[in-house]
Amino acid sequence: MRFFQFPLLLVFLSSFINGAIAQKQAEKYDAKYLPKPFVALKHPEWSKNATIYEVNVRQFTKEGNFKAFEAHLPRLKEMGVDIIWLMPIHPIGEKNRKGKLGSYYAVKDYLGVNPEFGTMDEFKSLVKKIHSMGMYVIIDWVANHTAWDNPLATEHPEWYTKTREGNFQPTPWYDWDDIIDLDYDHPGLRKYMTEALKFWVKEADIDGYRCDTGGFIPTDFWDNARAEMDAIKPVFMLAEWESRDLHKNAFDMTYAWSLWDKMHNATVGNKGIGGLVEYMAHDVNTFPKGGYRMTFTDNHDKNSWEGNQFSNFGAALPACIVFTGVVNGMPLIYSGQEAGLDRSLAFFEKDEIVWKNHPNADLFKSVFKLKHENQALWNGDWGGEMVRIYSDKMDEVISFSREKNNNIVIQIINFTKKPVKVRLNTKYYKGTYKNWFTNKMITLNGEDTMDLAPWEYVVLVGNK
Repeated sequence: MRFFQFPLLLVFLSSFINGAIAQKQAEKYDAKYLPKPFVALKHPEWSKNATIYEVNVRQFTKEGNFKAFEAHLPRLKEMGVDIIWLMPIHPIGEKNRKGKLGSYYAVKDYLGVNPEFGTMDEFKSLVKKIHSMGMYVIIDWVANHTAWDNPLATEHPEWYTKTREGNFQPTPWYDWDDIIDLDYDHPGLRKYMTEALKFWVKEADIDGYRCDTGGFIPTDFWDNARAEMDAIKPVFMLAEWESRDLHKNAFDMTYAWSLWDKMHNATVGNKGIGGLVEYMAHDVNTFPKGGYRMTFTDNHDKNSWEGNQFSNFGAALPACIVFTGVVNGMPLIYSGQEAGLDRSLAFFEKDEIVWKNHPNADLFKSVFKLKHENQALWNGDWGGEMVRIYSDKMDEVISFSREKNNNIVIQIINFTKKPVKVRLNTKYYKGTYKNWFTNKMITLNGEDTMDLAPWEYVVLVGNK
């Protein structure tokens, strides 16, 4: 037998043995006692090691339109971006508009294109260009509410929630005065919104959606809408929410909001890493294993209303960018982060991003390259579980490994503003590894000591 055939034989024997064990288990126990995966949907195969980039079209270029944005696609591709997420592309309401240009999230026409950005043909051209470069595109969808002057308010006023006086209202408890709240108790609204979602998949060949306030809309609506879109082509769905129930049939990915909060608390908040450890524990023990989380240091909500990447993470920003790339999840870049965006972009006015060279770009590129190449960091079931590596600095250093199909990545990050000497229990990780960011080789002997500068990160890559 030739040597190269031996690994294939091992794979076959392992599969055969595991199948036999599963069969015996099924025969021994009633089916109701057998474990079942929570995630029932099928992710698009191309999403297994994907990364994502959020595009604020208005602020991206001087022109603020699709055509001007196209010029940036080669740069984003070279940086390692796979999914282009466009903030809402639809016409914006004028009635009760906030600011001069209004909010993207006050949608006047679900089937139209915002003339500020271009035409339908120009949007289709952008989608084709993205696809031709081996990337994918999702658009923002605002299903929870409409602009006051959306024709639906006149044609179907019964599709909206009302005040006690019978008037239109913003989403209850929020001060979103430029929008009015939809009521998904009406089958007619559900059918309309589902057909509108399908329209863009069929008409423009988009690859899915990021769904604004996804948890505000009944899950059974999303379950059905996903099924109807998948019948056209496999789509990718991202919910702006953090809830496991959305992962079963509707959404590939939800937000890791709580991870951002814990990183913020551990860095500029000076609250230590207790919250981060809690997040990691919950991710491993309670999050659906087949689901995806979107991890980030910035997005349009955080940037617009809660500061910028530097004010939110300070000197720890590079460590947090790396951390979001190596934990379980899909890392996001928000428009301008790679150029060192150091302010909150105006939300209702023109506020062009200043593009310049910045170390963030190379850091994101390196993190994304590792994500693509090492299966330990892939998404959902394709990737490896986070396993804690114990040390004598458990309250200062986050250290863990991820393994999948002989690929291993070990992360050690000093989440403090002081130098730390840490002794790691690496008895299960003996061997030689490459430090991903320095290209230096390092050997782990079973009990290893490292000197870490403030906020220093070490990412070791190897095979087992």
